[in-house]
This record gives sequence, C-alpha cells and structure tokens, in this order.
Amino acid sequence: QEKKSPQTKQTSSPAGRRGSRKGNVSPGRPRSAGEGEAGRPRGRRGGGARLTGAAREGRAGARGRAMGAEAGGPRDPAPGQRLRALFYALPPGESSFRTLEEVPDYVEKSIPFFITFIGLEFAVSWIQKRKLPGRINDGISSLSLGILSRLPDVLFRSIELISYIYVWNNYRLFELPWDSPWTWYLTLLGVDFAYYCFHRMSHEVNILWAAHQVHHSSEDYNLFTALRQSVVQKYTSWMFNLPMAFFIPPSVFAVHLQFNLLYQFWIHTEVITKLGPLEWILNTPSHHRVHHGRNPYCIDKNYGGTLIIWDRIFGTFEAEDAKVVYGLTHPVNSFDPIMLQLRPLAHIWNTFWATPGFCNKLSVIFKGPGWGPGKPRLGLPEEIPVITGKEVPFNPHVPAYLNCYALVHFAVIVDLYTELLASLSTLSQGTVLLRIGFIILSLVSFGLLMENKSKAGILEIIRCLVFVGVYKLGYFRSQFSFLDYAYEV
Repeated sequence: QEKKSPQTKQTSSPAGRRGSRKGNVSPGRPRSAGEGEAGRPRGRRGGGARLTGAAREGRAGARGRAMGAEAGGPRDPAPGQRLRALFYALPPGESSFRTLEEVPDYVEKSIPFFITFIGLEFAVSWIQKRKLPGRINDGISSLSLGILSRLPDVLFRSIELISYIYVWNNYRLFELPWDSPWTWYLTLLGVDFAYYCFHRMSHEVNILWAAHQVHHSSEDYNLFTALRQSVVQKYTSWMFNLPMAFFIPPSVFAVHLQFNLLYQFWIHTEVITKLGPLEWILNTPSHHRVHHGRNPYCIDKNYGGTLIIWDRIFGTFEAEDAKVVYGLTHPVNSFDPIMLQLRPLAHIWNTFWATPGFCNKLSVIFKGPGWGPGKPRLGLPEEIPVITGKEVPFNPHVPAYLNCYALVHFAVIVDLYTELLASLSTLSQGTVLLRIGFIILSLVSFGLLMENKSKAGILEIIRCLVFVGVYKLGYFRSQFSFLDYAYEV
C-alpha cells in the first residue's frame, strides 16, 4: 500500500536526515491524523458577516482541505477550485501546501470536467459547423492511449516525484518558503520552462521523439487528442525538472506539475479561434493547433506548455496561417495502442542496424527524426511532404453496428479501469496484474476491430470468454452492481 500511494511525506520537524536541515521529504506512509495540524496553511479572519460567492467557495474549500489534513491525506479542493485548476487560475493562497501529502490530486479531481468539456465541444462544433469534432475510431484510440499511459502509475510511484524528492532531500542548496507568492510564481515559470526544454528535445532527438510522437499521431484535433499520451515519455521528462529541486519545495513543484498538465487539456480544440491579447503571452488553442500540424510551416514550432513567451524568445514561434492538417508527416495508420507506442522504437532499432558507421549509428538515436548520413542534424526541410489539402485521414470502413459494439465495450473497460483505481489498496498484486493485462488485451482488440482486421473477431471472442470467466470468479467488479448481469450478457 505504501508503494501504491501517490502521496509522500514532507516533514516539518527541524531535525531531518541531515540533522538541522528542515523540510526533508520521505517516501514513507502518510502522516497520522494527529500530525495533520502542522500542515494547516495560515489564513486570516474575515470581518464581515456576509460572504461573496468567491468567499463562500474559498471557505468551503478551506473546510474540505482541513478535513483532508485531519484524515492524514490530501486536501479536497472545492468544485470551483477544481474547475479553475484547469485554467491555471488558482492563486497562491488557494494552492500552496506545506507538505507533499497535502497536495490534492487535481488531475483525478478534474475527470468530470474533462467529460463535460468534451460534451460541450461536440455541441459547439455541431452548432458552428454542423459536424462533430472527431471520429469514433480516433476518439477511442486516443482514450485507449490515455488509459495505457496511466497503467504504470497503478504499479509504481511517479518517477518525476521520486527523483525530485531524492535531489531535494540530499542536494538542495537552500529552501524557498513554501507559502510565499514569489515561490509560487517562480515555480510556475520554472516548470513551464522545463517543459519547453523537454518538449523541444522531444521533437529534435529521435529517441525522445519515438515516445512523444504518440501524442501527434491523431489526424483529428479535439479534446480527446489531449488525452493521447505515451507510456514511456514520463521516463525521460523527469530529468528536466531536477534543477528546481535544489531550492523549490516538492509540495510547490507537485502543484505546478499538475497545473501545467491540466492547462494543456483545453487548448486541444478547434472550436476556440483567437483569444486577443492573451495570444502574446499564453499558449492558446490557435498556437497549439500549429504545433500539431504537419504542414511544413508547422513543423517544430510552438513548444510552450502554459506560456508562449519561450517560443517567442528562442525563435520557435509560428502564428496560425494556412489551414492546419493534423498528424504525423508519415502517418502510422493504426488504432492499435501497442502498435502506436512501439512501432517508432522498432523503426529506430531497424535504422540503427542498417546505418553504417558507429558515429552514424549514434546519430540515428540522438539527432533529429529527419536526419540521415550527409544531412543536417534535423534533416532537410524540403523532404517534408507537401500538403495539398486533399489529405484523407485513416478511416477504415466498418459497419455502424461494429462502431457501436466497440463504443459500448470500451465504456465497460473505462468502468473497470476507474473501479481498479478506486479499489487499488484492497486488491492483491496478482489481481491488479490480471486486471491490467485484461485492460491491455481489450484496448488492443478494440483497435483491431476498428481497423477491420481479418483476425480481430477471433481475438474479440477470446477476450469476451476471458471476461466472463474472470467476472464470474470475482476478479472483476463494476462500480455499478446493477450492471453485473448486463456485463455478462
């Protein structure tokens, strides 16, 4: 249970591992209820009897956070705070925490808003253009990749936090105050600049691009695309954040790591055009559409996460101009999540052994994805395929009933996945591994069905038989017991 808990302990005792140094963080179990008082943030009494809406929300959020502290777990943000976290709109006074264990899981708390905004995007797109913003097969593929990317977190702690805590505990130079607004804003800039550096390297270093390209493989651009993530990317991004661990407390870093990720959800849409003067400072849907384009003018542009100022400073900014065509310059043409994750790595492997010369072999790994012997580090711009405007997304024809079938069964898997997360601490390691294996099998089967592969039906029959067996034996459970019989049918 210790290993599975996403929270870690940051002590407030003046006696740490290094004697007089304060604020060391331990990956041990959360504090007991009696230890929660030390982590309660300071506040001020209000003098008025009447509260505004914002004040009521703040007081409600404070009550929820206090309850979380008393229980020895993360604070519980109010619904309005969860919504504002999506837009990086929570000020320091509402999102500063003394200890890492008090930091809410803003990403998990935002899931209802993800679903709501996706529904709104469909409605607005239908009103504006009389068409939906995406396709069933591509949407299921994006969600499958999102689920797949989160499965390692079921078994292991976040490497981003583990590495950060290790550097903080052993090598920090000094400690900025956790409750200072200056620390909060400095961390905002630090996390976003680290993301810019990592994101740029992910496009300019072939082995990093092999992981990151999963996010760019969709030929649609909608809120589903934001959830399309790589399994292995997190194991390369952590090192870019480590310089902050020399002086920024882990509790502050953990908040901004989530805010930076959440902000990038809502910018994956075509229903928002321009945002006026904000376009000069913030990363917006318009700027990020350019980043996802395969038009020659879009390649390797607009790497910012929350802020676009880094691209303007370092010369990688490009404004939206001609109509953007989305996806990879050489599309993968698959909805199989395992294929989308591993095919680029297989391509690097084959190219590595086919390329003569030791230095050239290293260049295959560490230079750009367009590099070849005799070419510049990032390849030749003229080799980027020309966009004609007649590009047709990969969209195999399948019967309507098959799309409905895949959609219904995918909803069942989402239910089982969320139930796994909710009951993780009560399950044996074997049961967890069994459920993860079945979820992966299901996601692959759905991808092959939507590609209309000849052997997909056989795999799906096997999957359904396995499901009925393990469901009958009690290794799977729905969050909704009244659906048990329906699931077996």
